[in-house]
Amino acid sequence: MTAQTFVVAPDNGQRWDALALGEVMLRFDPGEGRIRSARQFTVWEGGGEYNVARGLCSTFEHRTGVLTALPRNELGLLAQQLIQAGGVDASQILWRDYDGIGRNTRMGLNFTERGFGARAPLGISDRAYSAASQLQPEAFDWDALFGQHGVRWLHTGGIFAALSEHSAATAIAAVRAARRHGVAVSYDLNYRASLWNSHPDPEAARHTNCAIAAECDLLIGDEYSFAACLGMDLSDLGRRHTPMDVGPAEAAAVRAMTQFPALQAVAFTLRDAATAARHGWAGALRTRAQLYVSDAREVDLLDRVGGGDAFVAGVVHALLSGKGEQAAVDLGAAHGALAMSTPGDCAVTSLAEVEAVARGDGAAARR
Repeated sequence: MTAQTFVVAPDNGQRWDALALGEVMLRFDPGEGRIRSARQFTVWEGGGEYNVARGLCSTFEHRTGVLTALPRNELGLLAQQLIQAGGVDASQILWRDYDGIGRNTRMGLNFTERGFGARAPLGISDRAYSAASQLQPEAFDWDALFGQHGVRWLHTGGIFAALSEHSAATAIAAVRAARRHGVAVSYDLNYRASLWNSHPDPEAARHTNCAIAAECDLLIGDEYSFAACLGMDLSDLGRRHTPMDVGPAEAAAVRAMTQFPALQAVAFTLRDAATAARHGWAGALRTRAQLYVSDAREVDLLDRVGGGDAFVAGVVHALLSGKGEQAAVDLGAAHGALAMSTPGDCAVTSLAEVEAVARGDGAAARR
């Protein structure tokens, strides 16, 4: 086992290896077709934060749970069953009464086209007034979760934080409580301008993301999200020479670690989206001492949604397991590639398959 510099609390019988705080939506997938002409949809569960917990559990066999809220109706029950089918602990879901038409609380929906060739993927969210967007900081007993029950890792993200002023305050309360209890914290900036632009405070993204980043051990984002979410002036870094150029993102990561002393590392993916069906793909992790980069590969995509979340799950797995930073980016990149080879937000794979891809094993049929 390779030594790692990233410090994580040891496994001392905590109830969960990792918890994810965020919204879980129902995703409606028209398959190879388009939303505008669809006559049927396949339904999946998904969410930027939840997908990490799902991957950690279903692929890497960690004990994970989700912190979210659902409406007490048939759609909420469907989401609960899908969560449980993935092995994620649903015991901490908060249930909200449903008024019959979704005026006060409802299930977040996400309609997603996969894209193909020159046709880019398309996502249409219908999530206003969702149960998760109305979560308040006092909704969870943070000291009981992180202290009495015990957690080794908390993951949350900028999509949940951007849903409302309430969700932003909840994310800040969660990461501060986690740090008090020695729980490692990761945060994926996952910038969505359409969400942050609805906030009454035009500086909401910078204020919220900086407050959360200050409590993080692992920050996920590149130079573009650092500028948009953290207000960092990175104009002097210049543009990437190619989409896979690691230089500007690494330089931004170093500056982020200077601005936020608690950070142990910054992770980011590299993607060359030449077409919707084939991408150049790699993962990187910058600690305070060194840059780690996975091998770059050409990935044929069936469904690109969730590739970045699967990358984060692989990174967190390796760090939780003490496998070292190079293994973190190798397993993360391999897991992300496999996630994009199947429909739905989450990878349908195994640790052995992820390790085989990370080693560079061929794709010949296994019999």
